[in-house]
Amino acid sequence: MKWNSSSLSSSDLFVSRPNKNPSNPLLQFYPKQTKLLLSIGHINQTPSSLLQSLGISAATRELEENMRSFVSKVAVVGSGISGAVCASALARNGVAVTVFESARGPGGRMSQRREISEDGTELFFDHGAPFFTVSDNDVMGLVHEWEARGLVAEWKEKFGSFDCISAKFVDFEKEGSCKKYVGVPGMNSICRAMCQEPGVDAKFGVTVGRLEWLEDKNSWLLTGLDGQSLGYFDGVVASDKNTVSPRFTHVTGRPPPLDVSLAPELAQKLKEVPVHPCFALMLAFSEPLSSVPVKGFSFKNSDVLSQALCDSSKPGRPQMRYMQIAIGSAHQIECWVLHSTAEYAKGVISQTGLQKPSNTTLTKVAEELFQEFRSSGLHLPDPFFVKAHRWGSAFPAAVIAAEQKCLWDGEKRLAICGDFCVGPNVEGAVLSGMRAAAKLLEMFSCL
Repeated sequence: MKWNSSSLSSSDLFVSRPNKNPSNPLLQFYPKQTKLLLSIGHINQTPSSLLQSLGISAATRELEENMRSFVSKVAVVGSGISGAVCASALARNGVAVTVFESARGPGGRMSQRREISEDGTELFFDHGAPFFTVSDNDVMGLVHEWEARGLVAEWKEKFGSFDCISAKFVDFEKEGSCKKYVGVPGMNSICRAMCQEPGVDAKFGVTVGRLEWLEDKNSWLLTGLDGQSLGYFDGVVASDKNTVSPRFTHVTGRPPPLDVSLAPELAQKLKEVPVHPCFALMLAFSEPLSSVPVKGFSFKNSDVLSQALCDSSKPGRPQMRYMQIAIGSAHQIECWVLHSTAEYAKGVISQTGLQKPSNTTLTKVAEELFQEFRSSGLHLPDPFFVKAHRWGSAFPAAVIAAEQKCLWDGEKRLAICGDFCVGPNVEGAVLSGMRAAAKLLEMFSCL
């Protein structure tokens, strides 16, 4: 298929093409015979034994091996929604994809936090992106597929704003005015599913320490923080702006993985991306917050808090109950996530630095955020679980490639994608990941 990245659509990118699936390479060359053998019990055979079953000659096998070597290999750095969407689109079109993620699981800012309270209660929090909205038709087509697979659902609850001066809820949203979607059973479900698709090999807990372009091999070499080789690749997708940012050095003390001299124009654009830091406060209450008439709201006239959302009210979440042993009764648990303002977070970071915050710092932040929540005049019970998390540079304050939708170096087959390219939201990240995949597919179709 001849690709034109400027006219991509979700229907083009996300139609599976099994005859090009690298996980079953023989399907590319002997589809009917191989499918027959797989259907009658040869599914665990290696490619070589399948070839023998097919009665393929040694000469033909050599030709097959040579043809298979042309399957393109791409490394995707980061398993947030932009990287996951890109990896899925590439794999569905016959590219062998390896995703490298430094965290323990997928999702990035769409990750879900699992916590255990002191009494052993298991709790879950969408402590990053709480939901997403869609206006683009191509993204909506993808969301419809996710809905059909049970990965997302509409969050049909009441939302509004709270004015801290008047201590009243104002500006209630009209029902159905703006559909809000969430991952099921957590925001990370979408990224997890795409990282598990055929043709995608996801490696978690692996931090890429260096991206090296080998001119003589016309390929990329990736190495880990320990200096060990992670493999050679025909193309690279970096879905993390810190890949070439000085922020990587501030946090880790090491130079950024991508040498700026390899892509000076792209690196310069990424250096100019301002970010909004944010603290998230995770709260668990042993009873519903009866004084709060909505399940999500923004704060007006607060220098500390920007929004509060009830995770427990999202579709597909486990219904947890809190047992009060002394009186032998159980109550419905409500989990809430509060986000700080960027100004508050910047003030804390100016005092503590960009390094991983200490437990002392996070405890102090948790106390200040909850105090602001309680001082609003809302009648709140004491939470039985309180924990803060810092998002240091996750929320972009500007976009750098609104028209192009990703940064692209065709000579080195390097794409950089993320919400910082298109728009500071989930939809922007999806669009950027789709465009990065289309750029690579267009390039590979010309080889």
